[in-house]
Amino acid sequence: MANAAINLSEPRTARAQSGHAAVEAWLWFVAALVFAMVAVGGATRLTGSGLSITEWKPIMGAIPPLNEADWLVAFEKYKQIPQYKLVNEGMSLSEFKSIFWWEWGHRFLGRIVGVVFALPLLVFWWRGWLRAGTAGKYAGLFALGAIQGAIGWYMVASGLSERVSVSQYRLALHLSGALAIFALLVWLALDERRARLGGSPGIVTGFVRAMAAVMFGLVFLQTVLGAFVAGLKAGLIYNTWPSMDGQFVPSDYWIDGHGLMSFFEGHAAAQFNHRMMAYLLLAAALVQTIAILRAGATCAAKLSGFVLLLAVVAQAVIGILTLVWHVPLTLGVLHQAGAVAVLGIAVWHLFAVNDARKV
Repeated sequence: MANAAINLSEPRTARAQSGHAAVEAWLWFVAALVFAMVAVGGATRLTGSGLSITEWKPIMGAIPPLNEADWLVAFEKYKQIPQYKLVNEGMSLSEFKSIFWWEWGHRFLGRIVGVVFALPLLVFWWRGWLRAGTAGKYAGLFALGAIQGAIGWYMVASGLSERVSVSQYRLALHLSGALAIFALLVWLALDERRARLGGSPGIVTGFVRAMAAVMFGLVFLQTVLGAFVAGLKAGLIYNTWPSMDGQFVPSDYWIDGHGLMSFFEGHAAAQFNHRMMAYLLLAAALVQTIAILRAGATCAAKLSGFVLLLAVVAQAVIGILTLVWHVPLTLGVLHQAGAVAVLGIAVWHLFAVNDARKV
């Protein structure tokens, strides 16, 4: 009887393992979609397309203009906002279509992310494939995604009445939401993998563990600072490196009458801050790598630390090239996508050191 019970339980165990593997694959796929969405968002910003759709229709907005009359209606709505009147007056309908498709694609991808997240989640819950305690986490993540959609419209709305571009504050908020969602997806996917396959914890020192958290925070902050550079188009000035047109600190760092707000509203300040944070991040990555080598950290903590250092160096090189070549579209998108990739690696490293045993 005991042997029969064991035999009967084996198919159930195999089905459970298969279900948990499906949940992990689903999380990685959604993370990849979020990554793509951030990259497309960068292209949308660099092509000046973000204000081409002047309405927020969460459901019906998924349907683009289907005929010439629909296109003319959408174009007329765009002609009413300051960006058209002050920047793009005289734009042809074909030119409008080119920027419209970037913004529509970005929004449609957001809708796809929502569907790809929600429907499998319901199936996994119904099949009993969700591990105990994870359903609430996934529901919370879905709610965060819905809020992110509303924040996206909040950002776009800032450029429809008095500005020719969106507010850099709202852009930073929108990007922060996307980064948080991406980081949580990566963390949850890693957690699913550990629960399914078991960990390889190894050992790390308390300093290495603390530095992993610092690295994650610095990567996140640096990417948000990049949003201020993007929102202010600050990458189009001081296109020299390592100096800023011969200066270390640009003479127009502070804006008269703005005081501390120059930190967030000054074009020179935005670029300078982003540069300085890049140096700090690179230094922290080097310190972390040296600490890992000296402490003899093992397994994933060691590998992820080295990969993180290489990613930070590569991202810095891409950033410099993007700047000195006056932010071409390809490099601009690559730099934004690279920032998200570095964040994902930082999450992996943080997860690995937290999984390790502290000595």
